Amino acid sequence: MSTDRTERNDHAGHHDDPFEDRLGAALRQTGDTFDTDRPALIAAGRARGRGLRLRRRAAVAGGAAGIALVGVAGALTLPGTGDGTGAGEQRSVGAGPVTPPPATSLAPRTATASVSAEEMISTLRELLPEGEIRDAQAEGGGALGTPSVRLVHDDGGGGGAVGVGLYRVEPGSQAARDAVTCPDKAYVPHDSCRRDRLSDGSVLMLFQGYEYPDRRVDTKLWRAELVTPEGQQVSVSEWNAEAEKDAPITRPQPPLSLAQLKAVATSSRWLPLVPAAPEGPGQPGGDAGPADPPATLTGSAADTLVTLLPEGAKVVDKGGEGGDFGYVVVDDGKGRSLVQINVQPGMGDVVGDLFGGAEILPDGTLVTERQGPGEKGGEGVVMWTADTLREDGLRVVISAFNSGAQHTPATRETPALTARQLREIALDPTWPALLR
Repeated sequence: MSTDRTERNDHAGHHDDPFEDRLGAALRQTGDTFDTDRPALIAAGRARGRGLRLRRRAAVAGGAAGIALVGVAGALTLPGTGDGTGAGEQRSVGAGPVTPPPATSLAPRTATASVSAEEMISTLRELLPEGEIRDAQAEGGGALGTPSVRLVHDDGGGGGAVGVGLYRVEPGSQAARDAVTCPDKAYVPHDSCRRDRLSDGSVLMLFQGYEYPDRRVDTKLWRAELVTPEGQQVSVSEWNAEAEKDAPITRPQPPLSLAQLKAVATSSRWLPLVPAAPEGPGQPGGDAGPADPPATLTGSAADTLVTLLPEGAKVVDKGGEGGDFGYVVVDDGKGRSLVQINVQPGMGDVVGDLFGGAEILPDGTLVTERQGPGEKGGEGVVMWTADTLREDGLRVVISAFNSGAQHTPATRETPALTARQLREIALDPTWPALLR
């Protein structure tokens, strides 16, 4: 078995997040710090072409950068959190919180008809090590339902919540890659994350982190995400408490070791229960026609940002996808400062939503500038943003913070870049030159 270890960041925003369409590729769903992101994360499955373009346009809205895990802190559609259609079976004993499906999953139009709530519960029970099992809840996979199960497992050392969700992603898609990509520690603190390619071509990510990124409660969250070459996704989560939120810590670590967590996630018993692939174009319920290819950048946003930084802004850390989102941490001798950039082609249809009352430059470019508090738990953190939209629909958004990370306390009074410098970077002619 060969191993491919990577770490990166992904993002999902909320109602006032200029990076909202980057999913928040979620985390997704990591504690109270990201609670306002959850509705967007539930619907944030990436699709190619028109689906991606439309989601990007609809998701972006206004001012602060919310960063979330993709394929890491996400969780499960469990009984009581459906779409109100009544789809799927439900069986439960006791009560427990529920969590949404991964932001990286493509919502299936059809699901495996035979899987039931009872089958989900029995499968997980048989894969767990010896111990007491209680408070089992599950949902089957009929109609629009997504197969999922959650229960409390106690091996004698205290009860811990364990959950499994089964999803379908497009093979080789960004969604499939996001689901098994480690988050960047600049945005999501964690103890360990590794990504392995298995002998059958599947990719497995094992994550050890925390329910709350700012660690105000020390609830641990461990996850295993498996994506097969056929697009089957098995998501297993566990906590060192009997619920992921608002529950006392019951044990030092979640109930399953990493080896046991891996064994549950890679069990072949889940694969026949994964929802069926969505109906394709030309099929009932499928897309009416071919997707429009989204515009992309020929270079890295992070690398380009480095070339545009003012003199004296020393780069001490850098990250991003090698695409339209990136970040740097700079230090001008007065403390670390996070600077992040997002370059979004084809955003002309968000003018009314995001640029009402914006400054209009002679070439037609719209500019808005904002300054306000940070939103990710860092004490004293402020965020300065320059948001621009060119006439051809190219949106460039840059934000700077007075801390090296949003979830850590402020390291300086103001960001290392001034509002004017942020504006100049966002308006630099280098950005449209990168489009293809």
